[in-house]
Amino acid sequence: MPQISPVSWPFAVLAFVALPGFAQVNTAPAEPNSTSKPAVVAQAAPTALPYRSVFDGYQPFTDEKMRSWKESNDTVEKIGGWRAYAKEAAEPASADKQPPAVSPASPAAPAAAPNPHAGHGKH
Repeated sequence: MPQISPVSWPFAVLAFVALPGFAQVNTAPAEPNSTSKPAVVAQAAPTALPYRSVFDGYQPFTDEKMRSWKESNDTVEKIGGWRAYAKEAAEPASADKQPPAVSPASPAAPAAAPNPHAGHGKH
């Protein structure tokens, strides 16, 4: 552990005492020949910050009814497989979103999304 010289203590005390005085804000001096009263600086009223609770959109957990694995697999197949779930996860959540309509005769094929990497490497 390094030792502090007794000579450095007065400088440390001076720094703690003098530095806050330098941190004060200086204002422009009033004009000495002016006969009018000094202008009052108008202070802007603080704006009210809107309050929004983090629990406003909270939805408590609800336990779903258990289904057989066969029924769950059939449902996933009707919807369009894992691609439908990936597409759903990539879309922004909305409260009025309805599940995709699936006709029992033909399973819904996911629409081909445009390739975001198309054109890379073409200079």
